[in-house]
Amino acid sequence: MTSLELLAPAKNLECGIAAIDHGADAVYIGAPRFGARAAVGNSVDDIRRLCDYARPFGVKIYVTVNTILYENELGDTRQLLLELESAGVDAILIQDMAVLSLLPEHSALSSKNCNMRIHASTQTDNRTPEKVRWLRDMGFSRVVLARELSAAEIAEIHRQVPDVELEVFVHGALCVCYSGQCYASQYCFGRSANRGECAQFCRMKFSLVDAEGREVEHDRYLLSLKDMNQYSQLEQLVEAGATSFKIEGRLKDVGYVKNVTAAYSERLNEIIRRQPDKFCRSSKGQCTYTFTPDLHRTFNRGYTHYFLNGRQTDIASFDTPKAVGEYVGTVKELRDNSFNVAGVASFSNGDGLCFYDDNRQLEGFRANRVVGNRIWPYRMPKGLRPGTKLYRNSDQEFERLLSKPSAIRKIPIRFSLRAIDDGFELAANGVSIRMSAEHQQAQKSPRENIIRQLSKLGDTIYTCEVVDIPEDFCYFIPNSVLSEMRRALVDKMSNERLRMRNDDIVASPYSANSSCQHSSSLISHVSYSYLNNISNSLACDFYGVKDVTAFELKGGDGPLMQCRHCLRYALGYCVKHGGQRPQWREPLSLVLGDGRRFCLEFDCKNCQMNVYASE
Repeated sequence: MTSLELLAPAKNLECGIAAIDHGADAVYIGAPRFGARAAVGNSVDDIRRLCDYARPFGVKIYVTVNTILYENELGDTRQLLLELESAGVDAILIQDMAVLSLLPEHSALSSKNCNMRIHASTQTDNRTPEKVRWLRDMGFSRVVLARELSAAEIAEIHRQVPDVELEVFVHGALCVCYSGQCYASQYCFGRSANRGECAQFCRMKFSLVDAEGREVEHDRYLLSLKDMNQYSQLEQLVEAGATSFKIEGRLKDVGYVKNVTAAYSERLNEIIRRQPDKFCRSSKGQCTYTFTPDLHRTFNRGYTHYFLNGRQTDIASFDTPKAVGEYVGTVKELRDNSFNVAGVASFSNGDGLCFYDDNRQLEGFRANRVVGNRIWPYRMPKGLRPGTKLYRNSDQEFERLLSKPSAIRKIPIRFSLRAIDDGFELAANGVSIRMSAEHQQAQKSPRENIIRQLSKLGDTIYTCEVVDIPEDFCYFIPNSVLSEMRRALVDKMSNERLRMRNDDIVASPYSANSSCQHSSSLISHVSYSYLNNISNSLACDFYGVKDVTAFELKGGDGPLMQCRHCLRYALGYCVKHGGQRPQWREPLSLVLGDGRRFCLEFDCKNCQMNVYASE
C-alpha cells in the first residue's frame, strides 16, 4: 500500500500547528538561517515544539536548509544540523551538496539511530530521470521536482527511478524561472534567490521591444504567473507516481494555511476512499472543520494547472501580480455613491473588492457598508462601470471564521476489553494494559455503561470509534476502575507515539572523505559553470572542481533566467504550436521602467525561453 502525504507550509509555529490541525501529513518550515525564504526563519526551540506537537499524529516535520552556503557559514551549518536532529526533525531539504559532507562528521548524525532524512530541494533543479537517479545515488530519499513538469514527465521519472519518493507542488505561487537557476534578483538588486532573498524580479512591469525598437507590449507584467491549483488534478498526480503533495506558502498567513490545507486534505481523502486497498494517508487523525474550505476565497492571483497537461495559454497574469481573488459578479447599476452587483455572492462590511479598469489596471477598494447586493464603498472608484466584472480579494466573513479555532484533529481508536485470570485487559491500536481487579458478576448487562465510560476521551487527541466487548462478558467493573484503565491506556499510547520516529536511515551513504571520489565518478563528464551554484570548498570537493562557480561570487555570462513560460507562445506567435507568424524583428528585449534591458532567447529545441542581461 502506498502512503500519500499532504505537505503544508509554515512560516512560524502557529502556522505549523494550524497545518497539523487542518489535515497535513507533514509540515515544512524554515530554520533560523539558510532557508530559501530568509524572511521567515524560526528558532530551533520553536521547531522542537512543532516536532513534539506533530509526533502523536505521526506527522513529519521537514526543515529547509536549502540555500547555497558560503565558506564562513559551514561551521554554523554543521552546528545547526546537530541541533535540528536533536530537536526531532524528520528531514532536511537542501540545495548545497556541501551539507552531505557536513552530516557524517558527527557521530550523532551518522549513528544507526539517526532518523533525519535528506530531501533534494526543488532548488537543485530536478527535471529529468537522470538527475533524479543521480540524487538517489547520492543518498537522497526524496526529490522535490520542478514545478514545470507535466504529469507525463513525472510518470516517466517514476518509471525510471521507482525507488525514490517524488514530491510535487500542487498549490500556490509560481516562479517563472526553473528553481535554482534564477540570477535576475542578484544581478539587478544584489539579493540572491539562491540565498533566500529574492526581490521578485518576475513580478515587475516590462515593455516588450523588438530589435528595431518597436514596442510590442507596453508596461505589462510579462513574467508574472498565476498561482498553481491542482485540486481537480490531484488524482492524476497520484497515478503518475508522486507521493508527496506540496502547498507553497511559507510567507502566507495562518488563514491561508488553514483553508488550503483543509481543502487538499479532504480531496486526498476522497481519492483514498475510492482505492482504499491501494492508498492510505501517511499520518493519523480525522479532522472536523467549522468552515467549508474554498480555495477561491483565499489569496490567489488567478489559478492555472501550469504545464501539468502540456503547454497552456492561461498561465500568466500580464495585467497584475497582485491577488485578484474570486469572481463575485458584475456591476449592475451605479447610483450616487453606491452600486449593486448581479450575482449570487453575499458581501460583508469591509470586504476588499477589485476590478480591471479601462486601461487594464487592477483597481481595488473597500466596501464601507453592504445591504443585500448593494455596496457603498469608502470612496467610489472612478473606473467602475455597469457590466464591469468584480472580484473579491479580501473576504471578511471567511477571514472571521478562520481567525477562530477552526479544526479539531482526533485519532480514532477501537477499544477491546477482555477478562483475564486476575483482572481485565484493555487494548487499543496495538497497545494494551492489564489491571488486577476482582471478577464480580453483574446483575444486568454492563455493556452500555462500559462503552459510555471508555468513550469519555475528553480533550485528548483520541476519539472512540468502537468498544469491542465479548458477547459473554458479564462482569461488573466500577466506573473508577474503567476510568483508570482508560487513562492508563491513553497515556501509554501517547508515550508510544511520542517515541515514534522513522526507522529508515537515509543519509549520506559515504564518509566525508569518500564523498568526493564517489560523486566525481558519476559526474566527471559535467562541464561546470555558475549554473551549478558551487559556493564553498566542500561543494568544490564534492564535484571535483578547483574553484567556486556561484553567480553570487563569480558572476556568469549565461542566462539570468531559464523559463518554460514563453512570451512567443503566450502572445500567440509560436509557429511551432500553430500560432501566427510574428511581424516583429528579433531579438526581443524586456525593458524595465528605469531603462534596463534584458534580451530574450527562444530555445525552440528545448521549448524554453532564456533571459539575458543586456550590456
